[in-house]
Amino acid sequence: MSREAAHGPDGTPRCPWALGSADYIVYHDSEWGRPVHGDVALYERLTLEGFQSGLSWLTILRKRDGFRRAFAGFEPSVVAEYDESDVARLLDDTAIVRNRAKVNAAITNARALSRLREEEGDGALDRLIWSFAPDDDGRPAPRTLDDVPALTPESTALARALKRRGFVFVGPTTAYATMQAAGLVNDHLAGCAHR
Repeated sequence: MSREAAHGPDGTPRCPWALGSADYIVYHDSEWGRPVHGDVALYERLTLEGFQSGLSWLTILRKRDGFRRAFAGFEPSVVAEYDESDVARLLDDTAIVRNRAKVNAAITNARALSRLREEEGDGALDRLIWSFAPDDDGRPAPRTLDDVPALTPESTALARALKRRGFVFVGPTTAYATMQAAGLVNDHLAGCAHR
């Protein structure tokens, strides 16, 4: 795979990771790196990035509808009420990644988000996550995939802040992947048409 922006089947230059499948191209072109706001949408991104850990993002992308059904559209107040019978149901659901630690983390994080909203109101997760968006002024566009970090000081600080509020399975790398997916950082390569 090229490490620089490369032309896709339609002739459009894109980040090279996006050229592996049509699903990747659609995700890259329409979602990745675009600003996402709202507690539910950000809880979904955080949850999916956690499930992706150790797997291909394509696996998660292709199971996304299954995740949405299994986790009640990622409505945290509903997921926070899940109990052991729900965990058993989720672990039998072939439409999602069936990993007990990740399923339990999604539920724990929904409970943490529900507490955060009780304390700070709707939009609390949105405000928390976006408070760690780095200043992009003067940040050079990455030229190759080698210029894209796996974690940053901001993602490390975000992971710490989430953990202090009771979130789990949110290390600095998962936090950075969430920041990329939710548009807090623009890691489209220089030369990518979607930069």
